[in-house]
Amino acid sequence: MAGLSPKLPLARSNEDGYWALNKTILETTKQNFKSLLLTNPGERIMDPFFGVGLLTFLFDQQGGFLEDHISAKIHEQINTYLPHIRLTNIQFMDSSENEEISSNSLVIRIFYNLIPLSRDDILDIKVDPDALSFTA
Repeated sequence: MAGLSPKLPLARSNEDGYWALNKTILETTKQNFKSLLLTNPGERIMDPFFGVGLLTFLFDQQGGFLEDHISAKIHEQINTYLPHIRLTNIQFMDSSENEEISSNSLVIRIFYNLIPLSRDDILDIKVDPDALSFTA
Protein backbone atom coordinates (compact mmCIF):
# COMPACT_ATOMS: atom_id res chain seq x y z
CA MET A 1 0.00 0.00 0.00
CA ALA A 2 1.27 3.47 -0.84
CA GLY A 3 1.84 6.01 1.89
CA LEU A 4 1.72 9.77 2.20
CA SER A 5 4.92 10.38 4.18
CA PRO A 6 7.53 8.48 6.21
CA LYS A 7 6.65 7.90 9.87
CA LEU A 8 8.89 9.68 12.33
CA PRO A 9 11.06 8.54 13.95
CA LEU A 10 12.19 6.57 10.93
CA ALA A 11 11.71 2.84 11.32
CA ARG A 12 12.22 -0.02 8.93
CA SER A 13 9.10 -1.74 7.61
CA ASN A 14 8.74 -4.84 5.48
CA GLU A 15 5.09 -4.02 4.83
CA ASP A 16 5.59 -0.50 3.43
CA GLY A 17 8.96 -0.88 1.75
CA TYR A 18 12.13 0.30 3.35
CA TRP A 19 10.53 2.85 5.72
CA ALA A 20 7.25 2.72 7.65
CA LEU A 21 4.75 5.15 6.14
CA ASN A 22 1.82 7.28 7.27
CA LYS A 23 -1.10 6.00 5.25
CA THR A 24 -3.84 8.50 6.13
CA ILE A 25 -4.19 12.25 6.09
CA LEU A 26 -5.04 12.14 9.81
CA GLU A 27 -1.77 10.32 10.67
CA THR A 28 0.26 12.72 8.54
CA THR A 29 -1.45 15.78 10.02
CA LYS A 30 -0.89 14.55 13.59
CA GLN A 31 2.81 13.97 12.85
CA ASN A 32 3.16 17.43 11.27
CA PHE A 33 1.36 19.00 14.24
CA LYS A 34 3.66 17.24 16.71
CA SER A 35 6.71 18.44 14.74
CA LEU A 36 5.39 22.01 14.80
CA LEU A 37 4.95 21.89 18.59
CA LEU A 38 8.36 20.38 19.36
CA THR A 39 10.52 22.30 16.87
CA ASN A 40 12.29 25.32 18.36
CA PRO A 41 12.07 28.57 16.39
CA GLY A 42 15.28 28.91 14.38
CA GLU A 43 15.83 25.15 14.26
CA ARG A 44 14.26 24.55 10.86
CA ILE A 45 16.49 25.39 7.92
CA MET A 46 15.27 28.27 5.72
CA ASP A 47 12.38 29.15 8.07
CA PRO A 48 13.54 30.68 11.37
CA PHE A 49 9.97 31.37 12.53
CA PHE A 50 8.70 27.77 12.29
CA GLY A 51 7.93 26.02 15.57
CA VAL A 52 6.37 26.52 18.98
CA GLY A 53 9.40 25.23 20.90
CA LEU A 54 7.62 23.54 23.81
CA LEU A 55 10.97 22.42 25.26
CA THR A 56 11.92 26.06 25.86
CA PHE A 57 8.98 26.49 28.27
CA LEU A 58 9.90 23.60 30.58
CA PHE A 59 11.56 25.57 33.37
CA ASP A 60 9.36 28.67 33.23
CA GLN A 61 7.10 29.46 36.16
CA GLN A 62 3.93 27.48 35.54
CA GLY A 63 0.59 29.19 35.78
CA GLY A 64 -1.95 31.23 33.85
CA PHE A 65 0.51 33.56 32.12
CA LEU A 66 2.64 30.68 30.78
CA GLU A 67 -0.42 28.75 29.62
CA ASP A 68 -1.78 31.85 27.84
CA HIS A 69 1.59 32.45 26.19
CA ILE A 70 1.89 28.83 24.97
CA SER A 71 -1.73 28.81 23.76
CA ALA A 72 -1.19 32.04 21.81
CA LYS A 73 2.01 30.66 20.26
CA ILE A 74 0.25 27.44 19.24
CA HIS A 75 -2.64 29.39 17.65
CA GLU A 76 -0.21 31.66 15.80
CA GLN A 77 1.81 28.74 14.42
CA ILE A 78 -1.29 26.75 13.41
CA ASN A 79 -2.73 29.73 11.54
CA THR A 80 0.56 30.18 9.67
CA TYR A 81 1.74 26.63 8.97
CA LEU A 82 -1.24 24.29 9.36
CA PRO A 83 -4.30 26.34 8.33
CA HIS A 84 -6.27 23.13 7.63
CA ILE A 85 -6.46 22.57 11.40
CA ARG A 86 -8.93 24.37 13.67
CA LEU A 87 -8.08 24.26 17.37
CA THR A 88 -11.08 23.64 19.58
CA ASN A 89 -9.47 23.42 23.04
CA ILE A 90 -6.08 23.35 24.76
CA GLN A 91 -5.84 21.80 28.24
CA PHE A 92 -2.78 22.01 30.48
CA MET A 93 -2.41 19.29 33.10
CA ASP A 94 -0.20 19.41 36.17
CA SER A 95 0.80 17.23 39.10
CA SER A 96 -2.12 18.44 41.23
CA GLU A 97 -4.52 16.81 38.75
CA ASN A 98 -2.57 13.59 38.20
CA GLU A 99 0.01 11.98 40.50
CA GLU A 100 1.81 10.40 37.54
CA ILE A 101 2.80 13.83 36.23
CA SER A 102 6.12 15.19 37.50
CA SER A 103 6.07 18.76 38.81
CA ASN A 104 8.71 19.60 36.16
CA SER A 105 6.75 18.13 33.24
CA LEU A 106 4.73 20.03 30.67
CA VAL A 107 1.61 18.05 29.71
CA ILE A 108 -0.79 19.42 27.13
CA ARG A 109 -3.90 17.92 25.55
CA ILE A 110 -4.93 19.64 22.32
CA PHE A 111 -8.35 19.10 20.76
CA TYR A 112 -8.55 20.00 17.10
CA ASN A 113 -10.58 19.53 13.95
CA LEU A 114 -9.09 18.52 10.61
CA ILE A 115 -11.18 20.88 8.48
CA PRO A 116 -11.04 19.11 5.06
CA LEU A 117 -12.23 15.82 6.60
CA SER A 118 -14.49 17.35 9.28
CA ARG A 119 -12.76 15.02 11.72
CA ASP A 120 -12.03 15.72 15.38
CA ASP A 121 -8.87 14.42 16.98
CA ILE A 122 -6.76 14.82 20.13
CA LEU A 123 -3.01 15.27 20.45
CA ASP A 124 -1.43 14.58 23.85
CA ILE A 125 2.06 15.96 24.42
CA LYS A 126 4.17 15.31 27.51
CA VAL A 127 7.60 16.87 27.78
CA ASP A 128 9.50 15.44 30.74
CA PRO A 129 12.92 16.88 31.66
CA ASP A 130 13.52 14.18 34.30
CA ALA A 131 13.49 11.50 31.61
CA LEU A 132 14.89 13.85 28.92
CA SER A 133 12.09 12.77 26.62
CA PHE A 134 8.73 13.61 25.18
CA THR A 135 5.75 11.49 24.25
CA ALA A 136 2.90 12.17 21.94
